[in-house]
Amino acid sequence: MSYEEYAKIAKALSEPKRVKILDMLSCGEMCACDILEHFDFTQPTLSHHIKVLAEAGLVTSVKSGTWQHYSINKKVADQYIQETVQLLIHSEECVCKVEGDKVEADSLSSVISG
Repeated sequence: MSYEEYAKIAKALSEPKRVKILDMLSCGEMCACDILEHFDFTQPTLSHHIKVLAEAGLVTSVKSGTWQHYSINKKVADQYIQETVQLLIHSEECVCKVEGDKVEADSLSSVISG
């Protein structure tokens, strides 16, 4: 995951309503109608929040009848969690390792994978 991809997810998570949506989806797939019951905004506003989460790769959707069903993209979420841990702790594979004047890593993935 590049720093740009990581930042896009972090930006999507900077809105409390989107964090609540993800918290709800952590229990399993949900229909838009069920998500809307927990908020005081309209379906177009929910669509906007879901779009931001989907563009960041955190949420997937499947159409069923007239409703969309949303779920967390576990692969992206797990990678984000793993890279957050690596970003915030000191390790031997830290981006701060320098070879000459050049930093060895240009993305979080290269720091994690070495």
